[in-house]
Amino acid sequence: MDDLAPSDLKAILHSKRANLYYLEYCRVMQKDGRVLYLTEATKENLYFNIPIANTTVLLLGNGTSITQAAMRMLAQAGVLVGFCGGGGTPLYMGNEIEWFTPQNEYRPTEYLQGWMGFWFDDDKRLAAAKTFQHARIDFLKHVWQKNRDLKTEGFDFDDNTIQNALNSFFTRTEKAINSQELLLTEAQLTKVLYKYAADATQNEGFKRQYQSSRTLDIGKANDFLNHGNYLAYGLAACTLWVLGIPHGFAVMHGKTRRGALVFDIADLIKDALVLPWAFICAKESATEQEFRQQILQAFTDYKALDYMFEQVKKVALQNSSKEQIDAIENNQAGDQL
Repeated sequence: MDDLAPSDLKAILHSKRANLYYLEYCRVMQKDGRVLYLTEATKENLYFNIPIANTTVLLLGNGTSITQAAMRMLAQAGVLVGFCGGGGTPLYMGNEIEWFTPQNEYRPTEYLQGWMGFWFDDDKRLAAAKTFQHARIDFLKHVWQKNRDLKTEGFDFDDNTIQNALNSFFTRTEKAINSQELLLTEAQLTKVLYKYAADATQNEGFKRQYQSSRTLDIGKANDFLNHGNYLAYGLAACTLWVLGIPHGFAVMHGKTRRGALVFDIADLIKDALVLPWAFICAKESATEQEFRQQILQAFTDYKALDYMFEQVKKVALQNSSKEQIDAIENNQAGDQL
């Protein structure tokens, strides 16, 4: 392990990495130059390899521990580690997910400098938030129109209910004069999408709840929504860390909320992927592991992480010249550590 240089473990660009892991009731350790997790079976202990060079985020839930040696290798590979509660929900004694980000002073500076170039201007920050809202709907359209399984389950982007909601959404978004109005517009659209999904999957009486089912029976759809959202937060946190943009510089969720930019970026994919599959998997009485496999496969199939990188870069470099953007992209400054 000591013979491996950090660059050897970062050959795969973060936006192209395929794996995001959530682990429970296991021990993560380093063994023979690899990072493994150990589970205790009745008759024997079982070891499973974690391909860290192709991993973006590792979420550690209930009953987990990790060794210092494993953390060192994960840091060398540029993997974010998040400590969370059961099912990817927030810790009871923590704020949201507690992220441990590898420290690397050689991450790019161009994106943070571009972000700061507009962030202190209220109007420009609002314009960036609107850009993300439009990108969010573009991704929803792309996924729902392309995915046959979603159409079979009743998720039709061209349905009158969806189109009427989007017409109102676009009108209100363009007229919004501050982030609070944008948040209200977003909440109204999300409410329509929840009802549409509940009707499509015969989930009568659905009401959105955010508490973990470890303390309250809130139904599988809510459980899966919570779990899927935190997986999306992991991808968003990874995107921002790689690009060198601190989580506090939000454009929509509020400058005083720690980590708010993570929520802004995660919203780009949540409605398109997490929302429908949470309801579908709940209807099919899927297990938490089956839902997780489904949603992670959807992230990979529709290149969710790629899309996050693309949109954040676009906003960060909106005031840069074409020559500057080309120089940054040619050097892969935004993706390669």
